[in-house]
Amino acid sequence: MKKSIIILLTLVATSMNAQENKIVPQISVSGEGKVKVAPDQVVINLGVQNTGKDAAEVKKMNDETVDKVVKYIKKFGIPTSDFQTTNVSLYKSYDQEKKKHNFQASQTLTITLKDIKKYDELMMGLIETGINSINGVEFKSSKLEEHKVASRKQAVLDAKKKAEDFVSVLNQKVGKAIMITDNSQAYFPAMYDTMNYGREEINYSKKETVAIGEIEIITNINVTFILE
Repeated sequence: MKKSIIILLTLVATSMNAQENKIVPQISVSGEGKVKVAPDQVVINLGVQNTGKDAAEVKKMNDETVDKVVKYIKKFGIPTSDFQTTNVSLYKSYDQEKKKHNFQASQTLTITLKDIKKYDELMMGLIETGINSINGVEFKSSKLEEHKVASRKQAVLDAKKKAEDFVSVLNQKVGKAIMITDNSQAYFPAMYDTMNYGREEINYSKKETVAIGEIEIITNINVTFILE
């Protein structure tokens, strides 16, 4: 009797293992979604720098220019939530050629302009306040999250289409997805130029001075489907 029970349990265990080890036909493919949009916002990084022999005088010169910049930004209609000081520094440096010490004061600010059509007008006014460096501009979209959703959906559809293409010659069908892996990397094309100049070198007029281009929102995924 005991021997019969042992044999029965062994058969049940063997059957269960066979079911667990049963190979499920499946296919893994990659998919890509890509959405191109025209940016409607621009983030501007600019700075003010002054150099001189006296630390207090240099800082005073810098502060006076920054005060003009901030007042102009407010007058332009940009809300306080859309501009911010990002760095303030004052340090002593040594000029090897002239064999003397100098002090350099600098301050950088970041402005988010939500009406990209006013970019040239804003920049022309900022130059007149006395800024002497533009550290870069970055173009963005206010509807970025919506575009991300569209890109993800495109990636899934692309993966499913690939899977269907592969199995179409095998007389099989693509079943439900059992795994989705997101391999996307954040990438937002932007223009980064660093410019330093004196005011006498500026010759601004009402021209289009930047090529806005398009932003690409790209989603890359891997999907595993069951084959039926």
